[in-house]
Amino acid sequence: MPVDVARMTKVFERPKSLTEARYTYCPGCHHGVITRIIGQTIDELGIAERTVGIAPVGCSVFAYLWYRCDAVQVAHGRASAVATGIKRARPDLVVFSYQGDGDFASIGTAESLHAANRGENITVIFVNNQIYGMTGGEMAPTTLVHQKTTTTPDGRDPATCGYPIRFSEIIATLDAPVYVTRQALYDTRRIQDCTKAVKKAFQNQVDGKGYSLVEILSTCPTNWRMSPTQANEHVANVVTQVFPLGDLVDRG
Repeated sequence: MPVDVARMTKVFERPKSLTEARYTYCPGCHHGVITRIIGQTIDELGIAERTVGIAPVGCSVFAYLWYRCDAVQVAHGRASAVATGIKRARPDLVVFSYQGDGDFASIGTAESLHAANRGENITVIFVNNQIYGMTGGEMAPTTLVHQKTTTTPDGRDPATCGYPIRFSEIIATLDAPVYVTRQALYDTRRIQDCTKAVKKAFQNQVDGKGYSLVEILSTCPTNWRMSPTQANEHVANVVTQVFPLGDLVDRG
């Protein structure tokens, strides 16, 4: 039976704030979903003309190719610092940083912590896949105990490598941040919750409320040596036991 195209209803389309450039993310990785959520949020808030994205070295290094807004690629670990500088120089802009766990919670620890402690009016998207995704699968500060990586082939040993750092919990102890939350993307409900959280974080900045952090638990099927389905199940059943989901601070 021929399809009546004229009677079909479009139920999904690419956000206008995203370009047609093809992602360089690995199959099954959640970075693509997060990138789309941010683009959708920019569309819904109507802020594309005054939004600036900041991406460091890492899996998001080519973010400037994917957004129809200004974007800057900065040195590893320095995204929160550069976001601070741009926002202070141009308070009228909406500035967000897009950072991985190695970037935000290791190499950029000082910049991340002090930007939050000052309550900079920026939005930080913190992608936690418990590993260094782009550079070869090395141990990250968020790597789980006994998790195997290229630098911990026998599994992370807390006696020599310490324990996973719950960086959002550290940020939540500070007085200045207005919104700190941890979300995930392993099923439809979590994607919806994450979308709401990202929009809230951007809206807080638009309203001048201050610093917002959205940590997102992500998969890395390539370096975890798992299928996308297995990786989703791993986040749902294992990772969330170490990094519980939900709001840690909401002063908005």
